[in-house]
Amino acid sequence: MPRIGYTLSSEEHGPQRLVEIAERAEEAGFDFLSISDHFHPWVSAQGESPFVWSTLGAIANATDEIEVGVGVTCPTIRIHPVNVAHAVATIDELFGDRFTFGVGTGENLNEHVTGERWPEHDVRLEMLDEAMDVMRKLWTGETTSHHGKHYTVENARLYTCPDEQPTTVGSAFGPQTAEWVAENTDGLWCSGPKGEPVEAYEDAGGDGPKYTQLHGCYADSEEEAVETIYEKWPNGSIPGELGQELPTPAHFEQAAQMVEKEDIAEAGTTTSPDPQDHIDSLEQAVDAGYDHVYFHQVGDEQEKAIAFYEEEVLPSFS
Repeated sequence: MPRIGYTLSSEEHGPQRLVEIAERAEEAGFDFLSISDHFHPWVSAQGESPFVWSTLGAIANATDEIEVGVGVTCPTIRIHPVNVAHAVATIDELFGDRFTFGVGTGENLNEHVTGERWPEHDVRLEMLDEAMDVMRKLWTGETTSHHGKHYTVENARLYTCPDEQPTTVGSAFGPQTAEWVAENTDGLWCSGPKGEPVEAYEDAGGDGPKYTQLHGCYADSEEEAVETIYEKWPNGSIPGELGQELPTPAHFEQAAQMVEKEDIAEAGTTTSPDPQDHIDSLEQAVDAGYDHVYFHQVGDEQEKAIAFYEEEVLPSFS
């Protein structure tokens, strides 16, 4: 059976609220949680963006058994990989074997804030590869020095360190990155029920878990759900590579002016209050090759959506 998870949307909820949602999702019987790592929300209407590593520490203390992953962190520009390695090591210790570290090449929205140049994708992937090398050396607990093309590390040692390398999965949308993920991480992380990344990952020899996130909104009516997504998550309907290239929430808000309510359904979001439509959406992702599928409830009605999944959706996957 696939494992069904729930999104903790850092762009929409403050840290204490995210902890409350995590507790309720564990109580409802979800298999895992994924929390986003953002410096900015996509659009200002979302309204939040707490520091994910502080929030994860609170979630580790508030939950007992549910698995938790960060989906995903870019450990290359905004935060030096030495500091990311330090954060991951501590969080991995707090969660024990319940934590998964997701990595990706990032978005300009979050990474340009230090004033560093936002490079093209091939360079970002090269930086991610070097950052992973740095972090894995540090996770051995040995004193580490590194003098590479992108990063310098001198005499660094993590004294609080897990006994084993943290479980790491990589985000990929195209075949080049999927091949890197297959060769360098423990699993694949995606968004949407796309089959192409799974095929590219497996063709490159990847055999780890495969995660994907499905966006949607459960409400009393489909019209109310569409209205909520249109207000809170119009970025999900912005096409192409703009999600990686636009630098500020204001730019996303400008691009979102091109989004019509009719585009919401075409973007693959689930807006129906019918349980079978949510079950079908999850099964579509499973059929595309994913064994870890998680639902992002857009908007404020988190307890309502969790209760709906607990009663009407999760029993079909148990």
